[in-house]
Amino acid sequence: MGKHMSGTNKRCGRKTIHIFKMQLSMLLVMVILWGSILSVRAAGPEITAPSAIVMEASTGQVIYEKNAEERRSPASITKIMTLLIIFDYLENGKVKLEDEVRTSAHAQSMGGSQVFLEEGEIQTLDTLIKCIAVASGNDAAVAAAEHVAGSEEEFVYLMNQRAAGLGMENTHFEDCCGLTDSDGHYTTAKDVAIMSRELITKYPKIFDYTGIWMEDITHTTNRGSETFTLSSTNKLLKSYEWATGLKTGSTSKAKFCLSATARKDGMDLIAVVMGAEEGKIRFSEAITLLGYGYSVSHIYEDKNEDTLPKVSVKGAIVEEVGLEYKEPFRYLDTTGQNMDDVEKIISLPEQVQAPVKAGDVAGEAIYLLAGNKLGSVPILFKEDIPEAVYRDYVQKAFKEFLLSA
Repeated sequence: MGKHMSGTNKRCGRKTIHIFKMQLSMLLVMVILWGSILSVRAAGPEITAPSAIVMEASTGQVIYEKNAEERRSPASITKIMTLLIIFDYLENGKVKLEDEVRTSAHAQSMGGSQVFLEEGEIQTLDTLIKCIAVASGNDAAVAAAEHVAGSEEEFVYLMNQRAAGLGMENTHFEDCCGLTDSDGHYTTAKDVAIMSRELITKYPKIFDYTGIWMEDITHTTNRGSETFTLSSTNKLLKSYEWATGLKTGSTSKAKFCLSATARKDGMDLIAVVMGAEEGKIRFSEAITLLGYGYSVSHIYEDKNEDTLPKVSVKGAIVEEVGLEYKEPFRYLDTTGQNMDDVEKIISLPEQVQAPVKAGDVAGEAIYLLAGNKLGSVPILFKEDIPEAVYRDYVQKAFKEFLLSA
């Protein structure tokens, strides 16, 4: 009996060891597979273009980059800055979409991509924006630039000023359309992403133009009127379902460039490809970049719609002041963290000294995950609270006396 039990124990032992080995093998396979996934994720997508980047628009966070600060010739993606300046001027009321713009001899003389404006031809600024955004018309870009700033030279000065203001440290423009092959006309994939972000977040109306696949315009000259069809240079509008824009470019020096924007599940991404060897490569690699960006990114958003407490005011007739958040909070996670564990801490003083000015910072909302700070949002005073003077106290006392009588 004891011998029989001993044999059974041995068989059970061997079976247990076999099961353990199988479990260990499965565990090793899972570790290897997970390690491979992490390795691919860390390395990012395979991009053949010499320079590329993908950025999330609302936060400006870079998800992937390759030689993104290498100076390169931008070709017609220069026009992103041209469009940004035009929209700046539209916003401040210095120009209007309905403005009639007369084409100069200089504008007509532009080669490369064009919509064949003739000297003296009049088009609205709205139409010229379409010509720039859809067909990448160099003649339209120069005509619009001259209307906005008086001359292309002055407009280029505005472009470089705007670039400096955005922190585009490796950018310098010498024309408004990117036709030049001058060594003094350069930018980087990162700087292109920065100006693209500024354009689409500050002026989302640009998508009304960059989303056009085809549209007719009318040329009216001394010879009469004729229709001209604008065809988009951005093939992603037909090959990538989430594409929203933005701008293509190519010259013999710049090769093939693209700043591609897309919106999926409420998230806007910007993918920039510069120096691709072929036109189709810039589009396929932009799709690769966008796909990668969406696969690893998750947005945590707090719309900050909760009611904030009031803060006591010292030295004023009004005893408390209301507060408001400056903006919603958005954080882009690309590491797979559990964003449900984000902790929000409201940091405010117990009391503030009058005077208080509406819009001044009162405190902040701080966002933490596992003890690490993700970011913060300023909390602002909602109203002006003047400092009380002797007369204010007398008036307050009199009013209180009347109410108690």
